[in-house]
Amino acid sequence: MSTTMVGHAQRALLYSPFRRCLHTRVRSRPSLLSPSRGNPFNSQLLTHTRLSRALSSAQAQQEASYPPRSILIVNKLRTEPVVGAIDELLDHVQKTYPGVKVFSEDRPDIPSGAEVWRPGPNAEKIDLVVTLGGDGTILHAASLFSLGAVPPVLSFSMGTLGFLLPFHIDDFVKGLEAVFQGKATILNRMRLSCTFYDKDRKKIGSSGDEWQVMNEIALHRGSSPHLNTIDIYVDGQHLTEAVSDGVIVSTPTGSTAYSLSAGGPIVHPSLSAVVLVPICPRSLSFRPLVFPSSSSVTLRIGDRSRAAAGVSMDGRVSHVLNPGESVTVQASPYPVPCINRSSISDYGDEQPGEEGVGPGKEDDWVRDINNLLQYNATFRSKALLRYSPKT
Repeated sequence: MSTTMVGHAQRALLYSPFRRCLHTRVRSRPSLLSPSRGNPFNSQLLTHTRLSRALSSAQAQQEASYPPRSILIVNKLRTEPVVGAIDELLDHVQKTYPGVKVFSEDRPDIPSGAEVWRPGPNAEKIDLVVTLGGDGTILHAASLFSLGAVPPVLSFSMGTLGFLLPFHIDDFVKGLEAVFQGKATILNRMRLSCTFYDKDRKKIGSSGDEWQVMNEIALHRGSSPHLNTIDIYVDGQHLTEAVSDGVIVSTPTGSTAYSLSAGGPIVHPSLSAVVLVPICPRSLSFRPLVFPSSSSVTLRIGDRSRAAAGVSMDGRVSHVLNPGESVTVQASPYPVPCINRSSISDYGDEQPGEEGVGPGKEDDWVRDINNLLQYNATFRSKALLRYSPKT
């Protein structure tokens, strides 16, 4: 592992001003040996270094009392409700937290009172990201920090439903208060690092041109009428040759997105795992697999494949891989720290007679799979149950 990567990971652990104890796994990149007969990805054993740090009580309290000095606002298309919400949020920040710098992306509809922020190695330091929109807005916000650690993300929904939206925009005062008072609780959602290679196993792009994805990377046949032939390697070992419409490599966060639609398992976002899911495979025995986050998964377009494969990452079309080219996917050392709804919970605020429990008293993920996915919902309508005799 390079000294630079360790330095980045250490800064990622100490990055946030919020009270928390982080456990971040940092992996060395696989060093591929010269191709052996029948297996071009025969690699030496990977060395893994677990970099974890438990903050002492004094350190945790010191970091908890350190307020954010800069905020980046990331929003979806500025419709009238979004414009009103941003103006109200900016007005609240200026009055309640004077001295905090507010940034916005470099776009034509930058809100009044915000400074322009551009991603890159020389970008202004951001302490907190505030998103207004849906899940796609959060994915876009995470993609702005593809070169290193992601600041804590405080996400507000704007009338849409999503697995990454713990707060409604009406709760922005409570959400910001929890952050600035050091009461915010964080779930680190892992990301995947994707590196592309040509037929000769030479890296495509510059050394810092690695894609970081929060949901999934998908290889698919796109508009081609032919199935893809994809060789799959796990830690240098040939796992299988997939003949299918494509293959998805997903994070636990992405397990409720495209992966779920393709028949993949639902994985709790606090787990460190890599999910491999085929898209419409020709074989009935090709079932989804779950690997530890220390695994390195390589997808190579087979030489016998009759078509190239399109590559999409978090819903963005990025590359086209021709036969012989490949992509290696592994856990990124830079997760996305998402602030939980439990940060603003007031215990005992549930109302008598209401179903479930109050905000923060249950896992956000449990609430989401029940409310959004209707997990294991019966065929009986809740509306009809109100008129059914109680037993």
